Amino acid sequence: MNKVFKNAEEALHDIKDGATLMLGGFGLCGIPENCIDALVKKNVKDLICISNNAGVDDFGIGLMLQRKQVKKMISSYVGENAEFEKQLLSGELEVELIPQGTLATRCMAAGYGMPAIFTPAGVGTEVATGKEIREFDGKKYLMEYAFDAEFAIVKAWKGDDQGNLIYRETARNFNPMMAMAGKITIAEVEELVEAGELNPNNIHTPGIYVHRIFKGENYQKRIEQRTVRKLAD
Repeated sequence: MNKVFKNAEEALHDIKDGATLMLGGFGLCGIPENCIDALVKKNVKDLICISNNAGVDDFGIGLMLQRKQVKKMISSYVGENAEFEKQLLSGELEVELIPQGTLATRCMAAGYGMPAIFTPAGVGTEVATGKEIREFDGKKYLMEYAFDAEFAIVKAWKGDDQGNLIYRETARNFNPMMAMAGKITIAEVEELVEAGELNPNNIHTPGIYVHRIFKGENYQKRIEQRTVRKLAD
């Protein structure tokens, strides 16, 4: 099975209107920049996006929001995007805000083949509205279903032609668990090598989870909030 594609456009060729996508990254760190740009050019609509964040106004998923390509966002943090706020308040965008740990665990559950999880997060809040609650050892837990995403789109530092992936530092955030969870996982990498060149002890995502891979280019790697410390006199 040849997993290597020429570019993002080829790797995303069968993503259609109404698709459910997982997109890796934390803030702007480790986001699949090339794939997001290709989705903008492809102009697919009515997407359901599962992501830690919604990008910023002019970068990341924010570019898709500007084009009104996203029907629903399932996220845990969306505080840096004015376009997101505008669409939410106007009713144009459906939003499901969930605790960050629950987001991560629902991704992992999908990867493990588990239909649901039980978590104490959200019990007694609006998050629990309409959901099943069970009690274990005297404590209440909320049942949350594993995600069901047609595509997982992730970004790694290095990968090989069999789909094995290595993430670098903070980019090893939601990418590994989302790579496990998609029915079809598409990975863009900064460096693409032949099988056998990666140290097996350093691989974070085994190639069994990855269906398509390509070498990305022109990464901006922007910083969402740049904070600097004043040097001492």
